[in-house]
Amino acid sequence: MWRSVVAARASLSRCSARKLSFTNTHTSKTLLQSPPPSLPRPTKPQNPRFFSQLSQSSNGDVPVSPDAEESPESFGENDSALANDLQDSVSSDEISSALLNGSANDELNEQFSVSNEENGDTRMEIEEGVREINVEQLENLLSILQSSFDGSLESILEEMSLDLNEEFVLRVLETPNILGENLISFFKWASKEGSEFKVTSRAVDALVQSVCCNLRKKDAYALWDLVKDIGEKEKNVIITVESLNELIGLCSKLGKAKAAMEIFNKFEDFYCEPNADTYYFTIDALCRRSFFDWALSISEKMIDSGKLPDAEKVGKIISWFCKGKKAKDAYLIYTLAKEKELYPPGCSINFLISSLCREDDNVKLALEILDDISGKERKYAIKPFSVVIRGLCRTKDVKEAKNLLLKMIASGPPPGNAVFNSVIHGFAKAGDMGEALDIMKLMGKRGLKPDVYTYTVIISAYVNGGQMDEACKILSQAKRKHSQLSPVTYHTLIRGYCKLEEFDKALKLLAEMKDHGVQANTDEYNKLIQSLCLKALDWETAEKLLEEMKEKGLHLNGITRGLITAVKELVIEEVEAAKTSSIEA
Repeated sequence: MWRSVVAARASLSRCSARKLSFTNTHTSKTLLQSPPPSLPRPTKPQNPRFFSQLSQSSNGDVPVSPDAEESPESFGENDSALANDLQDSVSSDEISSALLNGSANDELNEQFSVSNEENGDTRMEIEEGVREINVEQLENLLSILQSSFDGSLESILEEMSLDLNEEFVLRVLETPNILGENLISFFKWASKEGSEFKVTSRAVDALVQSVCCNLRKKDAYALWDLVKDIGEKEKNVIITVESLNELIGLCSKLGKAKAAMEIFNKFEDFYCEPNADTYYFTIDALCRRSFFDWALSISEKMIDSGKLPDAEKVGKIISWFCKGKKAKDAYLIYTLAKEKELYPPGCSINFLISSLCREDDNVKLALEILDDISGKERKYAIKPFSVVIRGLCRTKDVKEAKNLLLKMIASGPPPGNAVFNSVIHGFAKAGDMGEALDIMKLMGKRGLKPDVYTYTVIISAYVNGGQMDEACKILSQAKRKHSQLSPVTYHTLIRGYCKLEEFDKALKLLAEMKDHGVQANTDEYNKLIQSLCLKALDWETAEKLLEEMKEKGLHLNGITRGLITAVKELVIEEVEAAKTSSIEA
């Protein structure tokens, strides 16, 4: 009786050992259906010594292993695992009871039979899992795909007689260092009609992900043709959004905008709904090739769907449209992002503000964006504020520019000379000299020193209005504040005196320039000589200025030289004619 118990126990232990050994390597892959990182070979079950010792303690008929120890504490690691498995299946009390009571043998045998059946089912399941992938075939195939070979790949695959299934194909597709064209060719061959392998969404995703890792135009087109063919013919296979996005991203990196647009247009045919990344990758691909009109159509669909990528990607889209002179469309994306509490990077916002201010109709939109800048970002946002103020002054909305200047003084960023000069120039150009002078006084109260440009702007405004005395007063202030003035300052005044035909004052300013560190250039001489010839017919003074230019190394153009000669001849002829007339009389 006890011999049958021990024999049954030994059989059970062998099944348990196989279960333990194979479970570590293959059971998780069989049940979860996910390929492991590597494919270990199954180990052989060890010969349990525990049962040999148990037989020796019961009866000497069963041979004892010479390596057997006398106490369970000295068991090896595998023996301990088998002992635990034995204790889980049948307790030691049941074994003792069976050895002492023969009437319990049948019941114990029944338990062993059930346990053997369960372990047999497990072993069959494990063996089926082992048969899922033929390791030798897989290794041979990978060595071929990862190396160069002669002849057709399809013919080589036909000769190999591969045992194809989904797990086998996935293992091939997920193996690194295989050319994309080899993967595509293998996938086409594996999925041909009559093959055991059936195309699935999982397999398509694995193929797309593997091929898209390599930036090769030929592989990109071949992959898209294959995916498109699968989507159109295999009605049971779902082409996922992730795979299509990978393809669009690959086309974007390769600069193939039209291919990316074609993939986007196939979403509806494949019953896929574009997500935020779909719109981003498509717009990226189109803007890289300056297809901004197509990109705008995608942007409109993105805005209608309300699906925006993260803040950084939104900022990139805004910058792309600004580069394409589509600032107003970029502003629409910005407003949608603000509604969704997405805040693009500051550089993108600054680019948007600058782009909006290039067009007069969009300056007010840029002004609205400034209200969204706060905190630390506002403290350092002097550039976008300056751009908006210049835009407001250019569009003759000087009052709004002044209001923005006052906001900057109150809340930041602190305005500098350039901002004040823009507002002063705006008021001066509009003829409102009172406001211009008030802003210049405010500038001084802020601890800022009006520069030469500030004085020149006000002088120019007075000269344009014919107020030469006021212009000279501002010039006197500028002389006291600055030791060296600008040639533009004197050029403006000389032009004003010439316009009023006050040539003596103009000549006086020309002589005064060198005393204030300013060298007269050709423009001053040219303007004065032309005025002397055309309005005063004073060719003698014009000739003196010409000689002065030669001494300074300045060259007068031929037209003005000819003008001096023509006026001189005309005046001489008139004088001689007058003399002749007086003699005859």
